[in-house]
Amino acid sequence: MADSVTYEAILSRMLGRVPAAIDKRQGSVIYDALAPAAAELAQMYIELENNQTLSFADTATGEFLDRRTQEFGINREPATKARRKGLFFASGNVPLDIPAGARFSTKELTYTAVSKLAAGEWLLECETAGAAGNRDFGTLLPIDYVESLARAELSDVLVPGEDAETDDALRQRYMEVVNEQPFGGNIADYKQKLGAIDGVGGVKIFPAWNGGGTVKAAVITTDYASPSAALIAEVQTLIDPEENGGQGMGFAPIGHRVTIAGAEEVMVSVSAVVTLSNGTTIGQVRSDIEAAIGAYLLQLRQNWAAEASLVVRVAQIESRMLTVPGVVDVSQTMLNGSAANLSLDSEQIPVIGEVVLSE
Repeated sequence: MADSVTYEAILSRMLGRVPAAIDKRQGSVIYDALAPAAAELAQMYIELENNQTLSFADTATGEFLDRRTQEFGINREPATKARRKGLFFASGNVPLDIPAGARFSTKELTYTAVSKLAAGEWLLECETAGAAGNRDFGTLLPIDYVESLARAELSDVLVPGEDAETDDALRQRYMEVVNEQPFGGNIADYKQKLGAIDGVGGVKIFPAWNGGGTVKAAVITTDYASPSAALIAEVQTLIDPEENGGQGMGFAPIGHRVTIAGAEEVMVSVSAVVTLSNGTTIGQVRSDIEAAIGAYLLQLRQNWAAEASLVVRVAQIESRMLTVPGVVDVSQTMLNGSAANLSLDSEQIPVIGEVVLSE
């Protein structure tokens, strides 16, 4: 708020309009009469500033940002439910088919059997929307009795669940739509259509990659990992079904043959010589170092869609290792056996591999 509309500034201007012959000191009648009015005016200016802030997309938040983006047909993406693979066995590890609609629980979440994938393998949907449905793995407990069931496991994430779209994500999507007008199958159009599909967190478009009329789209999941075959198949069907390729049966325009591919994960193995403070052992710092490296690689994956290709840099790895308490120095760092930076292809993403530390 400007200094000219603060309580003190407003009151000073009001008192300045009172003749000098009248007592204007604090506690005087005129002072006590003007002070409450100045306070209300100052509050009014604060409200006006807030209203102005909430009127523009670059500063609006919450419902006000929703109302702004809805003027352009852009709505906040709601939370979606995770779809997982469930494994079910009778005694003797014999695959067991369960009834559709059967419900199973983990520590806090409940999953419902939707459809059969293979013998003893079922598509499960988390009943709670959001990214929480992606996290748990392992034992499932039946809520209702399932005949002959001896063991149930929660396995792969097939389609990640997403939390409701954040203000920053909605604002960015709004700016992209407004500034990069999607039309008739241009790159902006493909990015918008693919980005709106549940489970897709980022996309790269490669036009005419295999001749005229061909388009390749590489996608990454909302949790910044390589997508499952099930998600790729689902996206392919929505954009350009394989059995009707180029016929405009999906979102893709007539004549566009679209190939959907997943971002390829590349394991990044790190070895380094570390100097530790007195009394610190490698075992004490290993988990923190692995977490620091993992956070850096996650940051790279989050920027994958916006970058032509990613580079895992030795200097960045070392700088993050040095933030770990107990680590004094780092040297002889190697990525996948090389002392150089690791350059990835446009469709590749880095994930942490083996971390070897020595003193």
